[in-house]
Amino acid sequence: MSSLRGSAWRSKLPAPLVIPAVLAALASLAPLAYLVDVAFDRGAVYLWDELWQRRTLELVVRSGLLAACVTGASVVISVPLAWAVMRSDLRGRRWWRIALALPLAIPSYLAAFAWISWESSLAGFWGAFLVLTAVSYPYVYLPLTAAFGRLDQSLDEIATIHGKGSVPRLIVLAARQCRGTIAAGSLLIALYVLSDFGAVATMRYDAFTWVIYGAYRAGFNPTRAAVLAVVLVLIALVLVTAEAVARGRVVSTMTTRAVTKPRPIRLRSLAVWFHAVIVTVVGLAVLFPIWRIIVWVSAHGAEDGLGDVASALWGSVRYSLVAACITVLVALPIGLLVARYRTRTSLLLDRATYITHALPGIVVAISMVFIGVRFLRPVYLESPLLVLAYVALFLPVAVGGVRSSAEQIPLGLDDVARSLGSGPMSVIRRVNLPLIAPGIASATALVTLAAMKELPVTMLLRPTGTETLATRLWTHTSVSDYAAAGPYALAIIIFVAIPTAVATLER
Repeated sequence: MSSLRGSAWRSKLPAPLVIPAVLAALASLAPLAYLVDVAFDRGAVYLWDELWQRRTLELVVRSGLLAACVTGASVVISVPLAWAVMRSDLRGRRWWRIALALPLAIPSYLAAFAWISWESSLAGFWGAFLVLTAVSYPYVYLPLTAAFGRLDQSLDEIATIHGKGSVPRLIVLAARQCRGTIAAGSLLIALYVLSDFGAVATMRYDAFTWVIYGAYRAGFNPTRAAVLAVVLVLIALVLVTAEAVARGRVVSTMTTRAVTKPRPIRLRSLAVWFHAVIVTVVGLAVLFPIWRIIVWVSAHGAEDGLGDVASALWGSVRYSLVAACITVLVALPIGLLVARYRTRTSLLLDRATYITHALPGIVVAISMVFIGVRFLRPVYLESPLLVLAYVALFLPVAVGGVRSSAEQIPLGLDDVARSLGSGPMSVIRRVNLPLIAPGIASATALVTLAAMKELPVTMLLRPTGTETLATRLWTHTSVSDYAAAGPYALAIIIFVAIPTAVATLER
């Protein structure tokens, strides 16, 4: 298999994939054009001075500390719980597996509103840390469940024979074999924390996104805001490079062939502790926000009628589904290239998509406003520009889903198809695409739920007169009208939970 893999990965890149992949990568980097234009508006000297201001360094430390703490806590939560639902005899583990993924259905700004309306003293670092950890740990947890499910059972048996078969040691052993998966998930969490606006805004924590939003909103110093966004891009480049190095050093112990279904490891007395931790995590991340929403509505009643909620729901579903389908189509060439033709070009295209993902939604939105006014005036404040912004923002999510599914296909299948006379595109169409269909469905679900929760891009780019669940929720909660926000919050949770469950089961 190794020889087949090597020959397939050194094959010439098929032009029908390369051309759309390059165009997709360039489109995802479009918001950077605005940043470069504005950041250098007052000259390189001003840019350099802004970068080395004490305030800028403080923001780097504050945002970096929050991202590091949230990422570390998410790994600590995800590793043992993913192992428990995939490798142990934990009772009800199939249902716990889905429940632990449901925090993806809770927007960070909604969770933040739930906590801050209950206890205002949570504002600041600890409130932002609690909320962001609760909503983002599934970015590590979900891929780990898939990775742990593919580990060979013989590794656990060998550890047991050598006297290292205790549950903690088996968890550490499994984590070491999945270091690449943990690194990839940690990268997504770190980028998510750096780009989050809702939680830090609600908690009034001075991170990059909150300060950038303030600078743009004030309007007196857009260059300062653009410079801060450039700093985020530089941090993202460092994180992406570190993740690539970590992934490159890992030697995978998994196989693309089917392995024997692992025999569940008995937890015995530890089962009680695992159940307690799972109930605590699900309670804090999912049940508490839902409880607070019910309290809002039951205490004061809802002002908006069912028709208003249905109209906002239709706006969310319509734009999210269209954006998800287009994003996955755009992601297919890049995902297939990096999985089936691992060259410097394909890896560069893959990494380029992550840059915009690190930018705050408010920066992407304002960048798209700039592009719309300058170059796409006919579609400014129209549906196409909003969908284009969603594609640029969530392309890495779709690329990751396509790539991970395509990597599971034995490369020998491609060689067999070619030996029978099929060309590269015929192999992709007749062999690769049918086999990665579940991954495509999962990626579509993930992009759909991400788009339904997105706030800044939707607020600034939605067509005039159009409302979504996210915009209506923000309108009410920004003035502390939590009762009116309740129905929209419940609708977001319920309808975002559906693609979350689909993505969980596909993995």
